[in-house]
Amino acid sequence: MPEKLKDSIIIFMIGGPGSGKDVQSIRLASKYDFSHVAIGELLWEEASRNTSKSKAIRDILMKGALVPSGYVLELLTDKMLKAENVKGFFIEGFPREINQARLFEEVVGRLPNIVIVFDCSTETMIQRLMIRSQLGQRVNNNEKTIRQQLETHYTLCDPVLTYYLQRSILRNILGEEPPEVVFAKCCSVVDDVIKAATSVV
Repeated sequence: MPEKLKDSIIIFMIGGPGSGKDVQSIRLASKYDFSHVAIGELLWEEASRNTSKSKAIRDILMKGALVPSGYVLELLTDKMLKAENVKGFFIEGFPREINQARLFEEVVGRLPNIVIVFDCSTETMIQRLMIRSQLGQRVNNNEKTIRQQLETHYTLCDPVLTYYLQRSILRNILGEEPPEVVFAKCCSVVDDVIKAATSVV
């Protein structure tokens, strides 16, 4: 893997749907002049193309299933390598399950600098997603569907959290606090990461 990905600051942003990771990732990328890569958007963008692989990804996404880790890593690393003049990366919504975490380390040859997880209660996330649905920002977001999405998220994500906790790079942020408070706490974490990376250089 090119030195670019070995030397860049890489921060994973994970949390359940409605936890606020998308809004915070965008704001942080703008503040720090990092590249923001949203895995969900990346997959749907690929799914819209007219290739056999794109069709396969589209079929998987339409079923609500997980796209194979190999596909995800290929799209992610390609996107990262094409980014120019960026100081680092905020990768939103990745990894979704433990195989993606392990494969990233294998392919890129390193761990991310830090993993920020947005802690949010199930009821808060449901409330936020229901509001989005009413505003027309999401389709098919009834409460039953949302609860199923959250159950899947917890089942897949718990091993990921344990994996990064054991490597001492997991940072928990309470996603239920006001957005400005959440943002300030995220900035504090990122500032520490940048300081540590700079001191190593």
